Amino acid sequence: MLGKSPSWQDAGGACSGYLIEEGDTSVLLDCGNGVFGKLRERIDYVDLDGVILSHLHADHFLDLVPYSYALIYAPRQQPVPVHTWPGTDSPARPRLIAPPAATEVFRRVVGAWGNDDLIESAFAIEEYKPGDSVEIGGIEASFHPVPHFIDTYAVNLSAGKGKLTYSADTRPGEELVEIARDADLLLVEATLPRPERTGVRGHLTPEEAGELARRAGAKRVVITHISDELGDEWAREQAERGFGGPVEVAAEGAVYEV
Repeated sequence: MLGKSPSWQDAGGACSGYLIEEGDTSVLLDCGNGVFGKLRERIDYVDLDGVILSHLHADHFLDLVPYSYALIYAPRQQPVPVHTWPGTDSPARPRLIAPPAATEVFRRVVGAWGNDDLIESAFAIEEYKPGDSVEIGGIEASFHPVPHFIDTYAVNLSAGKGKLTYSADTRPGEELVEIARDADLLLVEATLPRPERTGVRGHLTPEEAGELARRAGAKRVVITHISDELGDEWAREQAERGFGGPVEVAAEGAVYEV
């Protein structure tokens, strides 16, 4: 668990970012504000096999910007020797598996101050479609639409045994219940202290997250995308009221096995 904050970071924390590891394969699921620094505390960033994005809100992809600068400009990535680095003919270029139209969004964002091809130069971008599945090493990921303010995809991940479901950002609905059916681990957003009072909904409360997990038959539940300002005990109690059993509150640095 690299980052679990909502759209504003906890003190000393990071927004959405989850490091998935299976054998020699490592995948970063979302890359929000502050996640790149947290990733560097855990692994060497040039060894990451791929990044998966659930949707294109800033708190889920913005740290692709510093990550891209590192992949392009870091001394170790250069073709000639720099300081203690010998130079390389094969700089790291991880896969970036992103929602439809991601490349266009990236160009608009980084083009506001510099070269609009920054992210596509650093990563090998693959845009998925609803229902697609991809394999990264021994990890298989599939993408399933969930209702949010923009096109957003819950992600099911498996490595031949066990099922991890990541809700991404979503409002209450039947979609996640079916996507997360019988998940061994459900990582589910629980952003709100109360439901949105006006307009289109886009997030869950902890109790709603627990209720969806119960209906899906999830075996283990971790609520995430939640601010430290809500308080872990309150959030846990609310989620357990909906789930009818133990629920964990995401903690940065925590490790969850499937």
